[in-house]
Amino acid sequence: MTDYPPAANLQLKRAYAPAEPSDGTRILVDRLWPRGISKAKAELAEWMKDIAPSTGLRQWFGHEPARWPEFQRRYRAELADHQPALDQIRTLAMKGRVTLVYGARDEVHNDAVVLRQVLLGEAADG
Repeated sequence: MTDYPPAANLQLKRAYAPAEPSDGTRILVDRLWPRGISKAKAELAEWMKDIAPSTGLRQWFGHEPARWPEFQRRYRAELADHQPALDQIRTLAMKGRVTLVYGARDEVHNDAVVLRQVLLGEAADG
């Protein structure tokens, strides 16, 4: 059985928001580097692009809210193949704050939201 970290230890933040000490370990979880952000300014501990949705899924979704339920289902299926990376993030979040950094404008319908739910053992939302 998987142990899940406290929800307060896993937060989400846009790559364009300033990094803060309270972010803890900052991990970029997008396949593409956010436009206009330097690596120094991003202040990331790691870039886990392999845990991001596949290129095909990302392009199909296109941040269309109407596709959100199906995107969640497909992305969760992809994440099943990335257990070591999920375990790595969970282990970090058991020890302290982890911020999943993403580039999307939509703060409700993006891959980091789904990833956080999976890391916490939560069901998909509508």
